[in-house]
Amino acid sequence: MFKIRKGDTVQVTKGRDSGKKGKVLSVLPAAARAVVEGINLVKKHKRQTRQDEKGGIVSIETPISVANLMLVCKNCGRGVHVGFKILQDKTKSRLCKSCNEVI
Repeated sequence: MFKIRKGDTVQVTKGRDSGKKGKVLSVLPAAARAVVEGINLVKKHKRQTRQDEKGGIVSIETPISVANLMLVCKNCGRGVHVGFKILQDKTKSRLCKSCNEVI
């Protein structure tokens, strides 16, 4: 079970995009990678396939390793370590290690 899920806001810790924040668009659990909005952009040459489509060079997001991402806590406002806590109704939830708040 990953600590990062689709829709979370994350901060990059390593690489050329370190320090940037973005929203997780998708998680690839088999490869332990995630696609983050505006992070790890590469240029791709696209050809025009229909009349209404444009060809040219476009920037797309590529997957980044989840080891290089930290979840951003809504209370702290920065990248934090995440733990798990079992609540009284027997559900497992994520916990911010800094402020001990449920994420």
